[in-house]
Amino acid sequence: MAAGRGGVTGSHPATRTAPGAAAGRGRAGRWREGRDRGVASVWAVGLVALLLAGFGVVLLLGQLAGLRQRVATGADLAALAAADRALRGADAACAAAGRVAAAHRVRVVRCDMAGEIADLSVAGEVGPYAVTVRARAGPAAAAVP
Repeated sequence: MAAGRGGVTGSHPATRTAPGAAAGRGRAGRWREGRDRGVASVWAVGLVALLLAGFGVVLLLGQLAGLRQRVATGADLAALAAADRALRGADAACAAAGRVAAAHRVRVVRCDMAGEIADLSVAGEVGPYAVTVRARAGPAAAAVP
């Protein structure tokens, strides 16, 4: 076959290179001359920081969801304990609720007894975050105030 334009032989059309590209100048030459500005490194560090921040938010939300569940469970069981001791008096009922709440690592904030119905507010903390849950318990036949 005959030599085509640019000195390339064969059936493919000739390709031309930009002047000076072979000598390490121009856009392609920056990599060869070591003029990397580190932009990819900055983007990588930024992406890693963003991923770590997102992971931290997910962990915090998981802790808060676990705290909410623990406080709700402690409140329900403390209200049941208070309702169970309602006939012994409000002091005995609230003391029983306090013991059950302490076993669940929460504390009773408010304890009201209306006959056989116990109405409690229970709080729990994790770090700077606090959750308060209200629970009521009593016999099914008791009137709701």
